[in-house]
Amino acid sequence: MKPSVLNRKLHRWGAILTALPVGIVVLTGILLQLKKDWDWIQPPTQTSADPRLTATFDDLLRAARSAPRAAIRTWDDVARIDVRPGRGIAKIRAKNRWEVQIDTGTGEVLHVAYRRSDWIESIHDGSFFADGAKLWVFLPVGVILFGLWVTGIYLWLLPHLAKRARRRKA
Repeated sequence: MKPSVLNRKLHRWGAILTALPVGIVVLTGILLQLKKDWDWIQPPTQTSADPRLTATFDDLLRAARSAPRAAIRTWDDVARIDVRPGRGIAKIRAKNRWEVQIDTGTGEVLHVAYRRSDWIESIHDGSFFADGAKLWVFLPVGVILFGLWVTGIYLWLLPHLAKRARRRKA
């Protein structure tokens, strides 16, 4: 079998085998690129009028408890705390993906919203589907995608190289 024919077959089958996972990665990647621009994906980061860091962790937990949708009762309900000293806020992310933004000076709740970016990221990297999907599906798909890129460049270059060789002979 000629290399060009083999290359086309590998390119075609590689594209078919990776179509769904690559589509998932591309679509979620587009959403993640827009996360700062689209409040539906990630709530906009608020800014305190006075960016002091005087609120204690107890104050932050008390404020987070006051947001019923976040359903935070104890520290066990908290997935992550992101403190932004320059903006004077702390983002408390509940395990149920609700985010409570709290003024670190006053302990006042500034914003409560559902945060989809972490969920979209877990779909993007494959960890959403199963523990092994990241390593056993999405990693091989990435390797095959790199092979598709290489074979695609070869398939694109082949006619140009052939044309150049014909010109040299003539």
